[in-house]
Amino acid sequence: MDFLKKLGIEDTNPGAYFGHGEWSSTTDSGQIESVNPATGEVIARINSASDDDYERVIEKAREVFREWRMTPAPKRGEAMRLVGEIVREHKDELGSLISLEVGKIKPEGDGEVQEMIDICDFALGQSRMLYGKTMHSERPRHRMYEQWHPLGVVGVITAFNFPCAVWSWNACISAICGNVTVWKPSPKAPLVALALQKLCNRALEDNGFPPVFLNFMSHDNAMAERFVDDTRVDLMSFTGSCAVGQKVGARVAARQGKSLLELGGNNAIIVDETADLKLAVPAIVFGAVGTAGQRCTSTRRLIVHESLVQDLTRQLASAYKQVRIGDPLDGNTLMGPLIEKAAVERFEQAIEKIKEAGGEIVSGGNALPDRAGFYVEPTLVRAKPEWDIVKEETFAPILYVMPYRNFEEAIEIQNGVTQGLSAALFTTDLRNAEKYLSHEGADCGIVNVNIGTSGAEIGGAFGGEKATGGGRESGSDCWKAYMRRQTNTINWSTELPLAQGIKFEL
Repeated sequence: MDFLKKLGIEDTNPGAYFGHGEWSSTTDSGQIESVNPATGEVIARINSASDDDYERVIEKAREVFREWRMTPAPKRGEAMRLVGEIVREHKDELGSLISLEVGKIKPEGDGEVQEMIDICDFALGQSRMLYGKTMHSERPRHRMYEQWHPLGVVGVITAFNFPCAVWSWNACISAICGNVTVWKPSPKAPLVALALQKLCNRALEDNGFPPVFLNFMSHDNAMAERFVDDTRVDLMSFTGSCAVGQKVGARVAARQGKSLLELGGNNAIIVDETADLKLAVPAIVFGAVGTAGQRCTSTRRLIVHESLVQDLTRQLASAYKQVRIGDPLDGNTLMGPLIEKAAVERFEQAIEKIKEAGGEIVSGGNALPDRAGFYVEPTLVRAKPEWDIVKEETFAPILYVMPYRNFEEAIEIQNGVTQGLSAALFTTDLRNAEKYLSHEGADCGIVNVNIGTSGAEIGGAFGGEKATGGGRESGSDCWKAYMRRQTNTINWSTELPLAQGIKFEL
């Protein structure tokens, strides 16, 4: 395909970037195959990085950091502006590559690239607003203030489902803070990482900036574990499942490093008796079906007032029948494939658990083995909130519909899972809306009213609570995660008073 050539992707590609246009030449450490989930065919291959490649990447990152931290923050912002410009020039090609490699429909692929463009713009502005504070000292002729310093090397491990946006949330904000980012992308989406490294570093190098974005790719977990355990990596940002993220957090904590965890979600929408269903239905369908249910913010549970549950279920079943499943690069497609065969198997296992629990499948429930690729039907299920399968996060387009009687019960059901990423309420009742957003309401990191659980904007902090990890990325004051705080006191008097009135006289 022409857009692969425009992005510099060959049949076989290098698996580590050392900066200044230098890529690894390793060919004997195994290969990563990029598979088109719509057909099951191999698109291209990546030569996995060796142990020596990894060591060289980390040492290069430490070296570049010593230079980059001395670059004024507004200049770092200018570098991110240039990165945003080159990504903007190649938005169509990158969006198509995301669709080809991970199965998102083309508008979603393009939208993810737009997120990176937006975060580059955000980073440009933020680079002039890395503010500290001044405080009043209790001692005369003393000045107190705090300032922020870069951490050093930021490690980023991303999942397949957002192979562009999540890295950029971390890397672009990390860069304006004065850090160097080392990226280990998902082996299920190596080509997007390769293309981004080529484009972003071309923009940096052509304009005299150092290579602040480095990466390595590996086909097994051993190198990822080495990365997590490496004391030279000052912050480890991990996006993935709750189970794996818990292990990452523990291992980083064991070496007294910093971690930023963006883990799973079991996201719910509550629809109360006053809800506008013209708003609710499309939001529910997109939330449950978008990216074939493979977003961490996908809608997985639907909690509906008992007076509306029959009508809403009927409307959703009708809408599900109109979801066009197929090639994600086809403009008429609304839902593409799952990422791999194993994902289809997990979908089928979930369907068996639903049936064993007594769930009623209203729509869908089947894999589509007659098609090339890894396709399933979007599935609507009548369920009960206490079932184990309902409390799990199945990365597939399965939506559980559950009735409730009063609003307090609805909130209890919604909060009754270990994950705490995203939640939404559809209502025209002001009291319900305010209660939902209060201390008595949803316990998630992202809580919406009259929009769905999916589709966050870059200006807000993205992340969740409980087993979702507590991390925050992207906008707001998330830049602070990539810096270390320092409190400073300057004595400009000729005396040496101690705090708290302590006397110490020799």
